[in-house]
Amino acid sequence: MPSQDLPPFRFGVQCSSPPDVTAAHWRDLALKVEDLGYYRLTVSDHLDDQLAPIAALMCAADATSTLRVGALVFCNDYRHPALLAKEAATLDILSEGRFELGMGAGWMTSDYRAAGIEMERAGIRIARLEEAVQVVRGLFSDGPCDFDGDHYQIRGLSGSPKPVQSPLPILIGGGGKKVLQLAGRYGDIVGLNPALPNGVIDASAGPDATEAATDRKIGWIREAAGARFGQIELHTRIHLAIVTDDRQGTAEALAPALGLTAHEALASPHALCGTVEEMVDDLLYRRERFGIASIGISLDSLDAMAPVVAALAGS
Repeated sequence: MPSQDLPPFRFGVQCSSPPDVTAAHWRDLALKVEDLGYYRLTVSDHLDDQLAPIAALMCAADATSTLRVGALVFCNDYRHPALLAKEAATLDILSEGRFELGMGAGWMTSDYRAAGIEMERAGIRIARLEEAVQVVRGLFSDGPCDFDGDHYQIRGLSGSPKPVQSPLPILIGGGGKKVLQLAGRYGDIVGLNPALPNGVIDASAGPDATEAATDRKIGWIREAAGARFGQIELHTRIHLAIVTDDRQGTAEALAPALGLTAHEALASPHALCGTVEEMVDDLLYRRERFGIASIGISLDSLDAMAPVVAALAGS
C-alpha cells in the first residue's frame, strides 16, 4: 500500500466492566481515555456482569468533548433493528455526532443459554444481521422505510430522529467468511476478529489470529466490498498487550497456551509484546502490510499502551 494512502492511527479502549461501577468513576475513566489521546471508547453487549451499553455510552459522551463512543458490538438478537436505529440516532444527536454503531450476529453461548434466547445456527444469525443492517440504514435515510425480508418486515416507518452524521458509521465485525463478506458489503468500519467456533474465547482462536489468517480475511472483505474497499476502516482488537524488555522470552512462554508458535504470536495483529519502540514498529509494519490502523485495546492495557498512543495517534 503506497505511503500516501496509509490511514491514520486511531486507538480505542474497550471497557464494559469498570472496577468501580459508579457514575463518577465512569465519567472520570472516559475523561482519562480522552486525555491520553485515545480516539474512541467502546463497550460490549453481553448479559453478564457489565454495564448496559446505551446508558454507559451516553454517560461517557456527556463527560467528554472529542472522544467517540460506540458498542463493540450490539448483538442483533437482543434488539429489533427498528429499536436499535432509534437508540443509535438518539445517541448520535446527544453526543453531537460522536457515536459509532457496531452490529454483530451474536456469538456468546452463555448469554443465549442464561437468558433462554434460542441461538440458531451461524448462517441464520448472519442472514438476520444482514437484514438488520439494511433496516437500520433505511431508517436513517430520508423518507419512510419499507423492507420485506425473511426476518424483518417494515411498513412505511419513518425513522425518527435522524442521526447527525450522514452516514452514521456502522462497524461490523467477525472472524468467519460470511460475516466478513457482509461487513465488506455494508460496513464503514470492519472489525477483524479471530473466529470463535465454540462460542467462547479459548485456545482454538489462536490459529485464526495469524498473519496468514488475516490476509485471508482481508481478501474476503476486499472481494465483497469491490470499489468501496478503499473507504473501509480496518479495525482489530489487541487482546494481549505486554510491555517488556524480553520480547522473545515472553512470547515463548505465552504462545503455546494460544495454540501458536512464538513467531506466530509476535506477528499476530491481535497481540503486542515488547518495548514501546518495538510495539510502535509492529503497528507501523501492520499498517503497511495490511492497512490496519484502527486499534482496540482492553481497559487493563490503558496505561501501558499510552506511550504507544502518544507516538502514533493521528499520524
